[in-house]
Amino acid sequence: MAEQKTRKKAQANIDTLGLEIGNKPPQALEAEEAVLGAMLLEPSVVDASMAELTKDCFYDKKNQMIFEAMSKLVQEHTSLDIITVSEKLKALGNLEAVGGSVVLANYSERVGSAAHVEYYIKILKQKTIQRDLITASYAILKEAFDDSTDVDDLIDMAQSKVYDAVQNNVRKDVQEIGSVLNEVISDIQDRQDKTGLSGVPSGFPTLDQITQGWQPSDLIILAARPSVGKTAFSLNIARNAAVDHHMPVAFFSLEMSARQLAKRLAVSETGLSADKIKGAIRLEQYEWEQLEYKIKDLAKAPLYIDDTPGLPLMEFRTKAKNLVKNKGVRLIVVDYLQLMQGPAELRGMREQEVAAISRTLKATAKELDVPIIALSQLSRQAVQRTGGAGKPQLSDLRESGSIEQDADMVLFIHRPDFVGLSDNPEDKEKTQIIIAKHRNGETRDIDMVFKSERVKFLEMDDVLYAQTGPVASAMNNEFEQ
Repeated sequence: MAEQKTRKKAQANIDTLGLEIGNKPPQALEAEEAVLGAMLLEPSVVDASMAELTKDCFYDKKNQMIFEAMSKLVQEHTSLDIITVSEKLKALGNLEAVGGSVVLANYSERVGSAAHVEYYIKILKQKTIQRDLITASYAILKEAFDDSTDVDDLIDMAQSKVYDAVQNNVRKDVQEIGSVLNEVISDIQDRQDKTGLSGVPSGFPTLDQITQGWQPSDLIILAARPSVGKTAFSLNIARNAAVDHHMPVAFFSLEMSARQLAKRLAVSETGLSADKIKGAIRLEQYEWEQLEYKIKDLAKAPLYIDDTPGLPLMEFRTKAKNLVKNKGVRLIVVDYLQLMQGPAELRGMREQEVAAISRTLKATAKELDVPIIALSQLSRQAVQRTGGAGKPQLSDLRESGSIEQDADMVLFIHRPDFVGLSDNPEDKEKTQIIIAKHRNGETRDIDMVFKSERVKFLEMDDVLYAQTGPVASAMNNEFEQ
């Protein structure tokens, strides 16, 4: 009932606006009548019409009532004809409002052939998009004239309404398995002549071996408790892709400023202490030279940072689209999910808002065909659990179960010392990257070391090499002498 009132109000707005500017709202009454008439005559037309159209695709209120009656009959598995539709309209109390059974008879007589129904349906969908865009523009116009409206909320609302107006009327056609298999075979053939990963490299060999790189259209959730190293690990991933493999990466930081992220990257890249990079300790001349030399490649890397705080969901979509289109971005990182602003109408309903954010992130990854890594907080029970060696579980994802459902992969950062499972100083750096969910591959725990002073994660083989490499080199020099 509330939805019907909203729709009537929207129609009133569009009619009023049409009168104000001297134009009728976009409509195609003859096409509406032709579709309804064809549905009465040809059963094969009914399914196609129901799949493509909704009641709101009809501008005329009488035609909306007729289509609504037809929809109810289809749901009841009853065939459509003048008699059944008339009876359903009568049961709904709308038969007299539409003009009686004679109107249905007139519609069916006007249809010469059902062959052109697809064309008529296309016209109705186009008119619907035009009307919805006008309605959205009208609402935006009213809010824009209201001085009490917050500009950020206005931008969020405007983007949401325009996006919804288009998205609600766009449906992707089904594909035959044969054509899809041809694309798969073509992909396999292309892979025969290439070596390496099929996705964006993480820079961590064991992780890349399992994932074959971050795959296009995947939503990857990277979760941990605060201060465990989510941002550091995601920065390592972004840096490895952008610097080592020259793949454009977009990093949306809702928590830290771009300057703070750049300083962290400089620490990781140069090996200088964080205090020296922050300016708390003066740099020696050789350290200045080391700094300038080490950050050369980082400075030229295609890494794009957006540090808009409380980034609205629709603004993120717009920026992501522009970065993929104009900068060729291959990987998007969001730090972190719970700090994004969901749809304005869901504010205050936190679980639904987070669910809307995770759904939109997955839809954006699929639409842009790029992987999105979204950082997420874990609930307190992740550190309070005593069983399972204190390892986080999928149920620990904070504020919404939809995050787990929407994600193609879920990774946890687990540090035993952080959750009080080890007092041994040697275990302080030990870390596990836990692949808790992997829709297209295996789940596994990967042992790593987190060098907090360098803001850098290393796999165990890299640590062993770093420890034994200099010793082996010294022994070789001594033997040569």
